[in-house]
Amino acid sequence: MRQIVLDTETTGLDPRHGHRIIEVACIEMENRRLTGRHLHKYINPEREIDEGAQAVHGITLEFLADKPKFVDIVDEFLEFINGAELVIHNAPFDLGFLNAELRRLDRVPVETVCNGVTDTLRMAKDLHPGKRNSLDALCERYEIDNSQRTLHGALLDTELLAEVFLSMTRGQNSLMIEPDAAPRAQQGQGSTRKERKPLLVRRASQDEEASHQQVLAAIDKETKGGCIWLATGSHGAPQ
Repeated sequence: MRQIVLDTETTGLDPRHGHRIIEVACIEMENRRLTGRHLHKYINPEREIDEGAQAVHGITLEFLADKPKFVDIVDEFLEFINGAELVIHNAPFDLGFLNAELRRLDRVPVETVCNGVTDTLRMAKDLHPGKRNSLDALCERYEIDNSQRTLHGALLDTELLAEVFLSMTRGQNSLMIEPDAAPRAQQGQGSTRKERKPLLVRRASQDEEASHQQVLAAIDKETKGGCIWLATGSHGAPQ
């Protein structure tokens, strides 16, 4: 399977207000392995950059003055992503900007060129409900070194996101049976089965239970009522 990890940087938050893409980066994976092929372009947006956006990525209009416009790189970009599954963190944001740029040029949307889109932010929210799921938070959770990420940059972010994505999906192939795997021994044919000892179940003390409830209350406050465990019984069983 061919996958493209993609990220953009922009002049602002909303393409409907005329904001444009100023950087796009794509790195290629084949069968969950980085191939070394990538596409990375800085783009002259032909407009000002919001101060808030510039504080995030550090890219200035002076730096972009001699860079190509989106129309100059669109064919190379579409050819690179053609037929691949896109992997994007917070996909609606990047797709919204990319499709706005394509509409200006009377081109078809990204979704008609690629072979599906995986949103790693949505995936992370499903895997880690109630937790922070920014790229930095996921790097910390999966022990991925992001010490070079002092500012947002599309190329570095795609490299980090590729590692995060592979970490989040590491177990997907574990249910597949290897064709050359040796069959398990049948019971009664030389196999031995050890009897398991009963599991020891320890109940929480009153102090531990009170501390646990304090933690849940803090989570509920932080997530504005989103703590799912408070909706269950004291030991996590649905009421």
